[in-house]
Amino acid sequence: MKLTNYSEAIARKALEMGAIRLSPEAPFRWASGYYMPIYNDNRTLLGDCEARHMIALAFKEILGSLDYDPDNIAGTSTAGIPHATTLADLLGKPVSYIRSSSKDHGLQNQIEGLGRAKTYQKQKVVLIEDLISTGMSSINAVKAIQQADGNVPYCLAIFSYGTDQGKQAFASLDPACEAVTILDYDYVIAIAKQSGYIKPEQEQMLLQWSASPFTWGENHGWPKEGN
Repeated sequence: MKLTNYSEAIARKALEMGAIRLSPEAPFRWASGYYMPIYNDNRTLLGDCEARHMIALAFKEILGSLDYDPDNIAGTSTAGIPHATTLADLLGKPVSYIRSSSKDHGLQNQIEGLGRAKTYQKQKVVLIEDLISTGMSSINAVKAIQQADGNVPYCLAIFSYGTDQGKQAFASLDPACEAVTILDYDYVIAIAKQSGYIKPEQEQMLLQWSASPFTWGENHGWPKEGN
Protein backbone atom coordinates (compact mmCIF):
# COMPACT_ATOMS: atom_id res chain seq x y z
CA MET A 1 0.00 0.00 0.00
CA LYS A 2 1.11 3.56 -0.73
CA LEU A 3 -0.68 6.06 1.51
CA THR A 4 -2.20 8.96 -0.40
CA ASN A 5 -4.04 12.13 0.56
CA TYR A 6 -7.26 10.29 -0.37
CA SER A 7 -6.71 6.91 1.33
CA GLU A 8 -8.56 7.70 4.55
CA ALA A 9 -11.54 9.28 2.78
CA ILE A 10 -11.77 6.32 0.38
CA ALA A 11 -11.57 3.84 3.27
CA ARG A 12 -14.34 5.64 5.14
CA LYS A 13 -16.45 5.83 1.98
CA ALA A 14 -15.92 2.10 1.30
CA LEU A 15 -17.05 1.21 4.84
CA GLU A 16 -19.98 3.62 4.71
CA MET A 17 -21.25 2.32 1.35
CA GLY A 18 -20.60 -1.35 2.14
CA ALA A 19 -17.93 -1.78 -0.50
CA ILE A 20 -15.85 -3.23 2.35
CA ARG A 21 -17.84 -5.19 4.93
CA LEU A 22 -16.40 -6.46 8.22
CA SER A 23 -18.32 -9.16 10.09
CA PRO A 24 -16.15 -11.37 12.35
CA GLU A 25 -19.13 -12.82 14.27
CA ALA A 26 -21.06 -13.79 11.10
CA PRO A 27 -18.37 -14.29 8.43
CA PHE A 28 -18.90 -14.49 4.70
CA ARG A 29 -18.43 -17.71 2.73
CA TRP A 30 -16.15 -16.95 -0.18
CA ALA A 31 -16.37 -18.79 -3.51
CA SER A 32 -13.42 -20.89 -2.35
CA GLY A 33 -15.56 -22.29 0.49
CA TYR A 34 -13.56 -20.55 3.20
CA TYR A 35 -15.36 -18.42 5.78
CA MET A 36 -13.83 -14.96 6.04
CA PRO A 37 -14.68 -11.94 8.27
CA ILE A 38 -14.35 -9.49 5.39
CA TYR A 39 -15.96 -9.08 2.00
CA ASN A 40 -14.91 -6.56 -0.62
CA ASP A 41 -17.08 -5.41 -3.53
CA ASN A 42 -15.56 -2.27 -5.00
CA ARG A 43 -18.27 -2.18 -7.67
CA THR A 44 -20.41 -0.53 -4.99
CA LEU A 45 -18.17 2.54 -5.24
CA LEU A 46 -19.16 3.06 -8.88
CA GLY A 47 -22.49 4.46 -7.69
CA ASP A 48 -20.80 7.48 -6.10
CA CYS A 49 -19.15 10.04 -8.40
CA GLU A 50 -17.13 11.51 -5.52
CA ALA A 51 -15.70 8.08 -4.70
CA ARG A 52 -14.78 7.42 -8.33
CA HIS A 53 -13.07 10.81 -8.57
CA MET A 54 -11.12 10.29 -5.34
CA ILE A 55 -9.92 6.89 -6.55
CA ALA A 56 -8.66 8.42 -9.81
CA LEU A 57 -6.92 11.21 -7.88
CA ALA A 58 -5.29 8.65 -5.56
CA PHE A 59 -4.03 6.64 -8.54
CA LYS A 60 -2.68 9.84 -10.10
CA GLU A 61 -0.88 10.68 -6.84
CA ILE A 62 0.64 7.19 -6.70
CA LEU A 63 1.92 7.49 -10.28
CA GLY A 64 3.50 10.82 -9.33
CA SER A 65 5.21 9.34 -6.28
CA LEU A 66 6.53 6.50 -8.45
CA ASP A 67 7.70 9.04 -11.06
CA TYR A 68 5.95 6.96 -13.70
CA ASP A 69 4.18 8.56 -16.66
CA PRO A 70 2.40 5.77 -18.59
CA ASP A 71 1.50 6.00 -22.25
CA ASN A 72 -1.54 3.78 -21.80
CA ILE A 73 -3.94 3.04 -18.92
CA ALA A 74 -5.04 -0.60 -18.98
CA GLY A 75 -7.94 -1.95 -16.94
CA THR A 76 -8.76 -5.51 -15.97
CA SER A 77 -12.08 -6.80 -17.22
CA THR A 78 -14.51 -5.95 -15.85
CA ALA A 79 -13.98 -4.31 -12.48
CA GLY A 80 -10.86 -2.38 -13.43
CA ILE A 81 -12.31 -0.86 -16.60
CA PRO A 82 -14.32 2.05 -15.09
CA HIS A 83 -11.43 3.14 -12.85
CA ALA A 84 -8.93 2.85 -15.69
CA THR A 85 -11.25 4.99 -17.83
CA THR A 86 -11.70 7.66 -15.14
CA LEU A 87 -7.93 7.82 -14.60
CA ALA A 88 -7.24 7.93 -18.35
CA ASP A 89 -9.70 10.82 -18.74
CA LEU A 90 -8.04 12.65 -15.84
CA LEU A 91 -4.59 12.21 -17.38
CA GLY A 92 -5.63 12.56 -21.02
CA LYS A 93 -4.29 9.11 -21.90
CA PRO A 94 -5.49 6.24 -24.09
CA VAL A 95 -7.30 3.40 -22.33
CA SER A 96 -7.29 -0.32 -23.04
CA TYR A 97 -8.73 -3.31 -21.25
CA ILE A 98 -7.75 -6.92 -20.84
CA ARG A 99 -10.18 -9.82 -20.97
CA SER A 100 -9.61 -12.93 -18.87
CA SER A 101 -9.13 -14.80 -22.16
CA SER A 102 -9.28 -14.15 -25.89
CA LYS A 103 -12.67 -14.00 -27.60
CA ASP A 104 -13.62 -17.13 -29.51
CA HIS A 105 -15.07 -15.18 -32.43
CA GLY A 106 -14.44 -12.11 -34.61
CA LEU A 107 -10.92 -10.75 -34.20
CA GLN A 108 -10.33 -13.01 -31.16
CA ASN A 109 -8.88 -10.12 -29.18
CA GLN A 110 -7.87 -10.50 -25.54
CA ILE A 111 -6.92 -6.82 -25.27
CA GLU A 112 -9.28 -4.14 -26.53
CA GLY A 113 -8.34 -0.57 -27.42
CA LEU A 114 -5.11 -1.23 -29.32
CA GLY A 115 -6.44 -0.58 -32.82
CA ARG A 116 -5.12 -2.34 -35.89
CA ALA A 117 -1.65 -2.84 -34.41
CA LYS A 118 -3.03 -5.16 -31.70
CA THR A 119 0.09 -4.48 -29.63
CA TYR A 120 1.28 -1.76 -27.26
CA GLN A 121 4.39 -1.28 -29.43
CA LYS A 122 6.70 -1.07 -26.40
CA GLN A 123 4.60 1.63 -24.72
CA LYS A 124 4.72 2.23 -20.98
CA VAL A 125 1.53 0.78 -19.48
CA VAL A 126 0.00 0.85 -16.01
CA LEU A 127 -2.52 -1.85 -15.11
CA ILE A 128 -5.55 -0.79 -13.04
CA GLU A 129 -7.23 -3.45 -10.89
CA ASP A 130 -9.98 -3.07 -8.29
CA LEU A 131 -8.91 -5.83 -5.88
CA ILE A 132 -5.88 -8.04 -5.28
CA SER A 133 -6.65 -11.29 -3.46
CA THR A 134 -4.61 -14.28 -4.64
CA GLY A 135 -3.34 -12.05 -7.46
CA MET A 136 -4.00 -14.56 -10.24
CA SER A 137 -6.37 -12.43 -12.34
CA SER A 138 -3.95 -9.50 -12.12
CA ILE A 139 -0.99 -11.72 -13.02
CA ASN A 140 -2.82 -13.02 -16.10
CA ALA A 141 -3.53 -9.45 -17.20
CA VAL A 142 0.10 -8.41 -16.66
CA LYS A 143 1.30 -11.35 -18.78
CA ALA A 144 -1.18 -10.49 -21.54
CA ILE A 145 0.15 -6.92 -21.65
CA GLN A 146 3.74 -8.17 -21.77
CA GLN A 147 2.88 -10.61 -24.57
CA ALA A 148 1.34 -7.68 -26.45
CA ASP A 149 4.70 -5.85 -26.31
CA GLY A 150 3.76 -3.57 -23.41
CA ASN A 151 6.04 -2.52 -20.55
CA VAL A 152 4.02 -2.78 -17.33
CA PRO A 153 6.13 -2.28 -14.19
CA TYR A 154 3.16 -1.37 -11.97
CA CYS A 155 -0.30 -2.71 -11.20
CA LEU A 156 -2.37 -0.24 -9.18
CA ALA A 157 -5.41 -1.43 -7.23
CA ILE A 158 -7.95 0.05 -4.86
CA PHE A 159 -7.63 -2.65 -2.20
CA SER A 160 -5.50 -5.66 -1.28
CA TYR A 161 -6.17 -8.36 1.30
CA GLY A 162 -2.40 -8.65 1.70
CA THR A 163 -2.34 -12.45 1.41
CA ASP A 164 0.93 -14.32 1.04
CA GLN A 165 -0.46 -15.87 -2.14
CA GLY A 166 -0.91 -12.44 -3.71
CA LYS A 167 2.56 -11.30 -2.69
CA GLN A 168 4.18 -14.49 -4.00
CA ALA A 169 2.29 -14.27 -7.30
CA PHE A 170 3.68 -10.80 -8.02
CA ALA A 171 7.15 -11.76 -6.77
CA SER A 172 7.24 -14.57 -9.34
CA LEU A 173 6.77 -12.24 -12.34
CA ASP A 174 9.63 -11.78 -14.78
CA PRO A 175 9.75 -9.06 -16.07
CA ALA A 176 8.79 -7.64 -12.70
CA CYS A 177 5.53 -5.83 -11.97
CA GLU A 178 4.95 -4.26 -8.57
CA ALA A 179 1.48 -4.19 -7.01
CA VAL A 180 0.67 -0.85 -5.36
CA THR A 181 -2.66 -0.22 -3.64
CA ILE A 182 -4.59 2.73 -2.22
CA LEU A 183 -5.88 0.62 0.69
CA ASP A 184 -4.90 -2.62 2.35
CA TYR A 185 -6.50 -4.82 5.00
CA ASP A 186 -4.58 -3.56 8.04
CA TYR A 187 -5.17 0.08 7.10
CA VAL A 188 -8.92 -0.44 6.68
CA ILE A 189 -9.09 -2.17 10.08
CA ALA A 190 -7.34 0.83 11.65
CA ILE A 191 -9.78 3.27 10.03
CA ALA A 192 -12.73 1.06 11.02
CA LYS A 193 -11.57 1.13 14.65
CA GLN A 194 -10.94 4.89 14.55
CA SER A 195 -14.41 5.58 13.14
CA GLY A 196 -16.24 3.28 15.57
CA TYR A 197 -17.24 0.85 12.81
CA ILE A 198 -15.84 -2.06 14.84
CA LYS A 199 -15.44 -2.80 18.56
CA PRO A 200 -12.11 -3.66 20.26
CA GLU A 201 -13.00 -7.37 20.53
CA GLN A 202 -13.89 -7.41 16.83
CA GLU A 203 -10.56 -5.80 16.01
CA GLN A 204 -8.73 -8.70 17.66
CA MET A 205 -10.65 -11.28 15.61
CA LEU A 206 -9.99 -9.33 12.43
CA LEU A 207 -6.26 -9.05 13.14
CA GLN A 208 -6.14 -12.81 13.74
CA TRP A 209 -7.49 -13.28 10.20
CA SER A 210 -4.70 -11.15 8.80
CA ALA A 211 -2.14 -13.45 10.43
CA SER A 212 -3.64 -16.65 9.01
CA PRO A 213 -6.59 -16.08 6.64
CA PHE A 214 -7.08 -19.68 5.48
CA THR A 215 -7.18 -21.21 8.97
CA TRP A 216 -9.15 -18.38 10.61
CA GLY A 217 -12.62 -19.78 9.84
CA GLU A 218 -11.94 -23.26 11.17
CA ASN A 219 -10.23 -21.83 14.27
CA HIS A 220 -13.43 -19.89 15.02
CA GLY A 221 -15.92 -22.67 14.29
CA TRP A 222 -16.55 -22.15 10.56
CA PRO A 223 -14.72 -24.92 8.66
CA LYS A 224 -14.28 -24.70 4.93
CA GLU A 225 -17.17 -26.03 2.83
CA GLY A 226 -16.68 -28.00 -0.37
CA ASN A 227 -13.41 -29.07 -1.96
